[in-house]
Amino acid sequence: MTKGRRSSVPALSVGEVAARSGVAVSALHFYETRGLIRSERNAGNQRRYPRDVLRRVAVIKVAQRVGIPLASIAEALDTLPEGRTPNAGDWRRLAAHWRAELDDRIHRLQRLRDQLDGCIGCGCLSIKACTLRNPSDVLAADGSGPRILEPDGP
Repeated sequence: MTKGRRSSVPALSVGEVAARSGVAVSALHFYETRGLIRSERNAGNQRRYPRDVLRRVAVIKVAQRVGIPLASIAEALDTLPEGRTPNAGDWRRLAAHWRAELDDRIHRLQRLRDQLDGCIGCGCLSIKACTLRNPSDVLAADGSGPRILEPDGP
């Protein structure tokens, strides 16, 4: 039983969570430091995870697989009730939000891909006409020369 929680179901050790979820212990520790999952310490100062962590880890892994950044995953998990296993309704809500993020990312990537085709055509012979590096010649106000290629460089 975990501290502060009454349950007849024992909490899981980090090794048990790793074995049941297929996620490395180091990844579980990382998720915990990022606030994605939580554990409590037993009398022997060992981590113990509530059973709902298995579903949370599954949500994390699926979201990562489709390209959702950990920061977005953390924000989404913060909206879930503490101590309750995420359910189908929770998943639908999270998925709808992430779908919008993915649609936006896909749109931006398609636009970049299409601009890249034009860039390959110009061969970067004209920084003035480069749709990726200098759209609408916005860098003209800074002057000419290669210094505009690496503004953050030495």
